[in-house]
Amino acid sequence: MKTQHHSFSHLVEIKHFLSPIIFGAVILLCLFSIISPPIALVAGIVLVNFFGNPFLAFHHKAITFLLQFSVVGLGFGMNATSAISAGKEGFLLTIFSIFSTLIFGTLLGKWLKTDKKTSHLISCGTAICGGSAIAAISPVIKSSENQTSIALGVIFILNSVALFAFPFIGHQLDLSQKDFGLWCAIAIHDTSSVVGAANKYGAEALQVATTVKLARALWIIPISIITAFIFKNKNSKIKIPYFIGLFILAMLLNTYVPATAIFAPQIVSIAKIGLTITLFLIGATLNINTLKSVGVKPLLQGVFLWVFIAGLSLVAILFF
Repeated sequence: MKTQHHSFSHLVEIKHFLSPIIFGAVILLCLFSIISPPIALVAGIVLVNFFGNPFLAFHHKAITFLLQFSVVGLGFGMNATSAISAGKEGFLLTIFSIFSTLIFGTLLGKWLKTDKKTSHLISCGTAICGGSAIAAISPVIKSSENQTSIALGVIFILNSVALFAFPFIGHQLDLSQKDFGLWCAIAIHDTSSVVGAANKYGAEALQVATTVKLARALWIIPISIITAFIFKNKNSKIKIPYFIGLFILAMLLNTYVPATAIFAPQIVSIAKIGLTITLFLIGATLNINTLKSVGVKPLLQGVFLWVFIAGLSLVAILFF
């Protein structure tokens, strides 16, 4: 018995020792663009389940900073005129998809008897921009840590699937770059997976997807106000996604200031590396305990809601 206990303790020690080394090695591979964003995501999932996460305390801040930094950097690869055109085309679809998702999510939550606050967080995450929307809405409704983490777990699981499924479906349906970018922006929850999937599809898809998704993210503000009214929390602070302003500034500089052409491609390359690392870190949040803690009802709500918005938006893009 003692020998078994000693062997187990020794194994735990080895894991603790190897964990930061392996995590550091994967981040290096990301830095040198040796692995792609989808592979980085899978690597994060595999490593966290075998070795644990040695940097859990810094994880949320690192993901938030890297994602915002990467999105702003991608602005230096985009043209403002094309972006405005894409934004106009996606505007009505964005409004329709946000409110239909929130209404259907509320009905689904009641039907499945999902906890009210968890249900609302999943609906907002699906309707607007995944983890960022959940992070903004959770203090407004004063959700518990458990309710917030369940909603984030659902969104991150489905994001991981989307990163692989959407480019495959797009190619099978022979979607144009523009149509695929618009579909990604509407139907994939988190900005990281939207950018990752669109980047895999092509440069035009990336531009359309990023622009429409960030315009969509601004809906956090009115949805937070409506949420505060519904949940009767008048004193709640509303988070404003200021980094979107920096993305717009980067795009304007790239379009109207010729001198930015000297350094813009390098910034875009660094931004894409930042995105790959972000997806690796997101993958490293998806351990077995996360999957277990999510529960069947919230996951079902997330899946049904996702299929609803993905199907509806695809039909709208293809036929209208």
